[in-house]
Amino acid sequence: MVNMEELCQRQRKELRDLVNTITGLKKQATKKTRKGVLSKCQELEDNLKRKHAEEMALLNGDEQAVTEVEVTPETLLAQVSLEENENKDNEEPPLSKPKRRNRQKERLAIRKAETERIRNEAKNEAANSIDYRQIEMDSMNQLLSLHGLSLYEIKPDGHCLFAAIADQLLQRRGITKTVQQLRDLAADYILSHKDDFIPYLFDEVTNTMRDVTDYCQELRATAMWGSDMEVLALARVFDCCISIYMAGASTIRINEDAKDEPELMLGYYKHSYGLGEHYNSLRDASSTS
Repeated sequence: MVNMEELCQRQRKELRDLVNTITGLKKQATKKTRKGVLSKCQELEDNLKRKHAEEMALLNGDEQAVTEVEVTPETLLAQVSLEENENKDNEEPPLSKPKRRNRQKERLAIRKAETERIRNEAKNEAANSIDYRQIEMDSMNQLLSLHGLSLYEIKPDGHCLFAAIADQLLQRRGITKTVQQLRDLAADYILSHKDDFIPYLFDEVTNTMRDVTDYCQELRATAMWGSDMEVLALARVFDCCISIYMAGASTIRINEDAKDEPELMLGYYKHSYGLGEHYNSLRDASSTS
């Protein structure tokens, strides 16, 4: 079982990670996606608040505190420090009637000090961190130059895989498809070939198998990110090979035995975009416009 110091240390790290995540999400938001991104940020913050409050309540043996106390990252850290100070005070019996404490002022002072400490830690970490984004971009630029390709950037909005494939179909095959049409085609193919895709639907978080019908409905109706399942499904729908280039790894060729040419070419980026994993379209360098 973790003690108070270990719990506080882990929760402070989770708070810093959440701040970085929310900052990245907001930077990549567009006018159309801003409302959804802000909603997602609020949801992430609420979930972390609730998780930290529950952890602290369980550690203190006070389950009722989970529902009775409004917990924010700042007040959570302040409360931990305040409780530690109170415990120290209780160890020494007062010689005289103690002066009434101004708890609100104490909490504000603790919160200010903790906020400043976290800000300084973040600055130090940023100064000493490795710039994975720049490393990835440099590596990809060299790889694309070697193969006579150039990057055609796709908007990072949750639809990037389908938008990149749509651009490839238009550029290399003269086929016009919308993102929604590609989502529907992928869902239709997965449903009609369930046995090929069921192994991909194991949820490692819950250790359960996702229902393929529910998965395909989410694929059609939401901005759910595309995965290897959708790449394979669309490669088979259009009877083509889809090659995925990435920094520091061999090119992945999906449906490589397809006879139809030309193949479609995508670039996979892990560190270069705020929302996380991202696909771009790769055009021939001589035809980029």
